Amino acid sequence: MNEHIHNPEPLTSENAALILVDHQVGLMTGIRDYSIAELKHNVVGLAKAARALDIPIVTTTTSAEMLWGPAFPELRAALPGQCFIDRTTVNAWDDPRVEAAIRATGRKKLIFAGVSLEVCAAFPAMRAVREGFDAYVAVDASGTFNNTKRETGLIRLVQSGVITADASSLIVEILGDNASPRAEEVYTALGMDWAMLVGQVRESAATIGAAA
Repeated sequence: MNEHIHNPEPLTSENAALILVDHQVGLMTGIRDYSIAELKHNVVGLAKAARALDIPIVTTTTSAEMLWGPAFPELRAALPGQCFIDRTTVNAWDDPRVEAAIRATGRKKLIFAGVSLEVCAAFPAMRAVREGFDAYVAVDASGTFNNTKRETGLIRLVQSGVITADASSLIVEILGDNASPRAEEVYTALGMDWAMLVGQVRESAATIGAAA
């Protein structure tokens, strides 16, 4: 057996939390590995789906008034009432308020997404591993500024024991059952074309259950 394989227990709505780091207007304009529209779609979908699954969410910005501006408007609209912790530290985890907010979730599996991938998402995710958490990075909700940064960032994450995946795969793992009452809302949040079919799956499962 390969002792370096890391295959933790599945994500669930009871063990996972989402940390969104620095999806700010100024930083988003520099993204080059995704179109800005696609990245916004992925981030907003992840946030909405996490809300639908009652997953705790921690959000941060860096020097919003002096450097990079606020979180982009679509994300703030998707998370009404959400507190965005504004800080100056490069690594979000190094801000005591952010660390306290993450620990206060009580969750041991942390999903990170951030702009940029190799810093804003990677640094706190790597710290989380060192602190004994299972850390995941939603790569397609974490844009960056060129291909070198993307490629080296992904390599470093894997070297550090962080699990990399796309956002929808992480969310669907948490959902777990397409017959769940939350399924249609989750798939709709993710912008998946087959969201309406989920209602048919749920109705079919209910019919089978009643006939059993």
